[in-house]
Amino acid sequence: MLGQTPSIPVVSKVPTIILGMGALFGFPEQSDVPSIAAMVSFRRWPLISNMGHQAEALLDFYTSSGKRKPDQIIIFRDRVSESQFNQVLIKLLRLTSSLMRSGTLKIVVIVVQKTIIPSFFQQRSPDNVLHGIVINNKVCHPKNNGFYLGTHAGMIGITRQTHYHVLLDQAGFSADDLQEFVHSLSYMYQRSTTAIFVVAPICYVHLAASQLGAIYED
Repeated sequence: MLGQTPSIPVVSKVPTIILGMGALFGFPEQSDVPSIAAMVSFRRWPLISNMGHQAEALLDFYTSSGKRKPDQIIIFRDRVSESQFNQVLIKLLRLTSSLMRSGTLKIVVIVVQKTIIPSFFQQRSPDNVLHGIVINNKVCHPKNNGFYLGTHAGMIGITRQTHYHVLLDQAGFSADDLQEFVHSLSYMYQRSTTAIFVVAPICYVHLAASQLGAIYED
């Protein structure tokens, strides 16, 4: 079980940009509606600071921190199937390659999959698992680094657990620290007074994409 902490291991003491990346796809019958990609960034923990292109987020960080580059970039990527993991990782590393030439930048890439199945319940009980639960063995991939995290307490029905796949971790998170960090991000969505079922950067990505979609329709 995880609790809330005001200081996040590995992140709070190191200049860090947190990026959320995702896309909004139209329905099959809406062939004239394009897919819309979006990105948001967090750099002043825990506030959201930028919504736009990656270069804009990095430039904003650089100019507002005394011409200092970030030591870490943590990327949450949405809407990716397991067959696309390697492709996505290669593309993200290319995007940050110019900064990585300094030899000091560390990259963390986490794919976020919002799942309904499988669903988890308390042992020998039909009740939902308690919020803050982490499942990181037995039902997880035997080799890949990943875990399920249930962050919100559902009042009715079956609560949803989100599956996080860690594709790259150059920052050297311990399993406990990474799970605590991800859990803390579920409390950062300003439209909710409680934890949401997925990290806030992904919710903001969906919000940005839907707003762009509304502009396109107008």
